[in-house]
Amino acid sequence: MHKDAVTELLKAEANSITSLIGHIEEPLWQAVDLCLSCRGRLIVVGLGKSGIIGRKIAATLTSTGSSSFFIHAGEALHGDLGTVTEHDCAIMISKSGNTEEILRLIPFLMRMGVKIIAITAGNDSILAQKADVVLDIRVTEEAEPIGLVPTTSTTATMAVGDALAVALMVKKGFTLEDFAAVHPAGNIGNLLRRVSEVMHSEDNIPKVGRDANLLEGIVEMSAQRLGHVLVVEGRKCLAILSDGDLRRTLQKHAHEDIANLPIIQEATQNPKSVGPHEMVEEAMRIMETNKITALPVIDDGILVGIIHLHDLLESKVV
Repeated sequence: MHKDAVTELLKAEANSITSLIGHIEEPLWQAVDLCLSCRGRLIVVGLGKSGIIGRKIAATLTSTGSSSFFIHAGEALHGDLGTVTEHDCAIMISKSGNTEEILRLIPFLMRMGVKIIAITAGNDSILAQKADVVLDIRVTEEAEPIGLVPTTSTTATMAVGDALAVALMVKKGFTLEDFAAVHPAGNIGNLLRRVSEVMHSEDNIPKVGRDANLLEGIVEMSAQRLGHVLVVEGRKCLAILSDGDLRRTLQKHAHEDIANLPIIQEATQNPKSVGPHEMVEEAMRIMETNKITALPVIDDGILVGIIHLHDLLESKVV
């Protein structure tokens, strides 16, 4: 019985989002245009469960290129309204659209000339009637036994907030580089660092000339402790020898002296590479796709470094 209840709740939560499709798009793009015309910030207002969702929406907007912050409706009535300017736009969240603290703010915002986007259930509430754009998150019912605890309505609100943020990203042409600029820390920040920030360069690149033998390659590989050595000609990278390549060579020549074998013969030629200005995330993608643990870093055909999976692990990039 309990399992059935959980299943039904999850279905209801999913339906609360899919039910938005078909009627939310037009007002959503109206809201996008209103936000784009805003010369100030996007002020998200709510309280209770709507306030918690509002904080998340404000954070998502800010992290994706739309300057935003959250104001608790109750605190706004006791001084925080002073942070709002006539250039701002208010995103006001209230399922009923008749929450007292929300309604008491509306006259002040309207006198300041602040445009209002309402996220609410239906178009009949006072908030909806006063708003410039209404994003209708009406749901059939909340998905818990007593029908009062916000569940499906908060899910729909969150989805609408995400849709607004993503639509603004698209309109503004917000790029991965823009995202990296506002996420310098944490796992996201590490993944969005440049390859040049974590690669080994100059004398720390394990490399030998194309005429080197396998013994010379092993000595250089051991000295630099990256488990790889690059075969170069001038400033060009011709091949890469990994410790895996070395094991396969030993198996292939089990009863032979391999020390004098030409390294270029046993190395992987034309290896996968990455540019120094690429994100670390791209280097990770190439490694994972090709099941390798190191990449030469090539800039306009010139070898400038090598990046290894172990470096990413040690710097908590992965």
